[in-house]
Amino acid sequence: MPSSFDHAQKLLRQLPGLGFRSAERVALHLLVEHPEKLEPLLNALRDAAARLRRCTQCGNMTETADIAAPARCEICRDPTRRAEQLCLVETVTDLLAMERAGAYRGLYHVLHGKLSPLHQVGPEDLNLTTLAARLETGTITEVVLALSNDIEGEATCHYLQETYLAGRKLAVSRIGFGLPSGSGLTYADADTLRSALDARREYH
Repeated sequence: MPSSFDHAQKLLRQLPGLGFRSAERVALHLLVEHPEKLEPLLNALRDAAARLRRCTQCGNMTETADIAAPARCEICRDPTRRAEQLCLVETVTDLLAMERAGAYRGLYHVLHGKLSPLHQVGPEDLNLTTLAARLETGTITEVVLALSNDIEGEATCHYLQETYLAGRKLAVSRIGFGLPSGSGLTYADADTLRSALDARREYH
């Protein structure tokens, strides 16, 4: 196999969800079978990289022409959302899954991960500074913990409860009904997510 192809394949394998065979198929598709698709894809990625950034309020992705200016995503700017409700998720992918389910109309806060001593992820690695600032405003009355149903997700929920949520006048709930143990939100179907939200329980 040519070294340049092998190098491209190895880089593709670093992307989520792409194993050896999948990366090989993508590389062959773009470089050998349909090379005309490569340049538009590269241009789209360059354009997105130049324009996309994290929402300064919730951590979701948003688009701005001025990369130096504070940016808020469409959800944070939407006046029809329930500003008193805040749903905490691990990733933007989880936020998108929740939006597809269509069962939640409040605001979000993306942590960009979960506590994991094994992977050396501590509180300082999560999007917590802006969370504290949002809670201090006093406008939020309910927090929904929509984190993975695994040990790390549960540990993160306990940390958030003890460090940021305890002592505040908040209704704190945790989704979990309908989500298999050890699973996350990303691959759950809309009905499962709606059930998980409808059956959320008070979290202590």
